Amino acid sequence: MHVADALLSPVVGGAFWAISVSLIGYSAKKVSLEVDGSKTPLMGVLGAFIFAAQMINFTIPGTGSSGHLSGGLLLTLLLGPYRAFISLASVLVIQSLFFADGGILALGCNIFNLAFLPAFVAFPCIYQVITGNSSSSGKRTAGTMTAAMACLVMGAFCVVLETTLSGITELPFSTFLLFMLPIHLAIGIVEGLVTLAIVSFVMKTEPALLARQSASSKPRFTLALFTLAAMIGGGVLSLFASPLPDGLEWSIAKVSQQEKLYSRSDNVHDILASLQDRTAFLPDYSFKISGNAVEKTAISASPVNPGTSVSGIVGSLSMLLLAGAAGFVLKKRAPKREKKIANSQVR
Repeated sequence: MHVADALLSPVVGGAFWAISVSLIGYSAKKVSLEVDGSKTPLMGVLGAFIFAAQMINFTIPGTGSSGHLSGGLLLTLLLGPYRAFISLASVLVIQSLFFADGGILALGCNIFNLAFLPAFVAFPCIYQVITGNSSSSGKRTAGTMTAAMACLVMGAFCVVLETTLSGITELPFSTFLLFMLPIHLAIGIVEGLVTLAIVSFVMKTEPALLARQSASSKPRFTLALFTLAAMIGGGVLSLFASPLPDGLEWSIAKVSQQEKLYSRSDNVHDILASLQDRTAFLPDYSFKISGNAVEKTAISASPVNPGTSVSGIVGSLSMLLLAGAAGFVLKKRAPKREKKIANSQVR
């Protein structure tokens, strides 16, 4: 559900850039003010896992489309909302700049749709309301499934709203919404089942990783499994991802009767497209192809694309570095606050 620049006007894209950057700053401040920073170093590993998971598209039976996990709710359950938001924003930045997955203009919208909604809406307003303080597996299942489906449906609605507000396509609001909501509800069901399975596994192996608890000092076994899963998912399983269009692409094709919408030519779109062309060294998770059109078609049609495997590994390692570095900086800031509090109490 990565929004493309072709769907957005500079005004709408710029507005969501401002919102998302402000939310990143707010989240970073909240994390740095927390006394317990035990989960901050986990951001890199879990972010890498989500990056790899998002590369594995699965077919939605009977629709001719595919979907992939967003991972926002899972990260929130394991890291808490502020660290989850920063980690998923990092995933989306890397996807946009290095792999041309989602436009640069659309990056603010994608962060809002995929990171803000699960961390700051679905988690506190749906999951926590349903589960409360209960340890009941039934309530946990209901909360996880409902929140996961809500994340995807709310995100789909926001995509339609952002597209309509931009006014640069001829996609009718009601018709576009009619296709977007059901297909993303189906993706949300899969998201909920996978999230529930992973959370249940974590509860058995490392229950202190759950958001409302402090992480143990060395959850090495579980984190090693997440790291291994990221490498296998990004490097191997991504090769077998569904080739069918994702829910957004499928909906656009159904409404517009076109496989792809092209961005109108203006200075903002042209400049950002040129910038992304320079930064994306593995566009669409493949090696940059040079040569004539016949060669490009033959290579892209190959059933096994080694560029996908390389992209999964490189992207996961990039997430380990970026989110890990962010976590390191945030953790370093926390002790300073503790010392200030201690000094003020002494005085």
